Amino acid sequence: NKLSSAVEKLLPEASWLMLCGSVPPGVEAHFYTKLIRLAAKHNVKSFLDTDGDALLHGLEAHPALVKPNQSEAERLLNVPLITRSQFINAVKSIKGMGAKAVALSLGSRGIVAISEEGDVLEAVPPYIEAVCPIGAGDAAAAAIVWSLARGDAFSDAMRWGVAAGTASSKLPGINLANLEQTEEVYAHTTVSKIA
Repeated sequence: NKLSSAVEKLLPEASWLMLCGSVPPGVEAHFYTKLIRLAAKHNVKSFLDTDGDALLHGLEAHPALVKPNQSEAERLLNVPLITRSQFINAVKSIKGMGAKAVALSLGSRGIVAISEEGDVLEAVPPYIEAVCPIGAGDAAAAAIVWSLARGDAFSDAMRWGVAAGTASSKLPGINLANLEQTEEVYAHTTVSKIA
C-alpha cells in the first residue's frame, strides 16, 4: 500500500525505523510486522512501541528494540507485573518472543531492560514532582533511538531514555524536554546491571 512504499523509499537513507502508537482502525495487526521486515532488508533497525496484537505480531519480525510500558507488557504476557523480579522475568519473556532487546518502561520507576547480549539493566531516575507525564514515553523513545543511533552503549541509551522521559514529565502540558533539561536529569539517573 501507499504507506509501505513511502516508508520503503526513505529506508535507504535511514538507520532506524520508529513504529510508535497503535495501528489505525482498519489496518491489519501485521502491518508493523511487514514494516519491520522491510526495514531489515535495508539493514535498518526497528524500534517498536505499540500495544495489543500489533505488539504481539511485531515481535515475530525480531525488532531491534521494543519499549512496552507496564500495562502493555501485562496485556502481552497476561500476567500482573508488580515486583522487580516480575519485571526481570517480563523482559526476558518478551525477548524470548522475538525482540532483540527490550526496554520495559515503568514511569517514575524508570526502565528495566534486557540487551541483545542478555544483560538485564535497571535505569532509575531521581525523584521529581511530575507535572504532566503525558508524552514522557515519546520523549524516552526519541532519546533512546537518538542515543543508539549515535553509537552509545545500550546502558547509556537506557539512561538517556529515562532522563528524557523524567525531564519531560516535569514540564506542564505535553512539552518535551530539550537536551539541556534532559542532561540535568541524566546526571542524576543511575544504571546498574541486575541480572
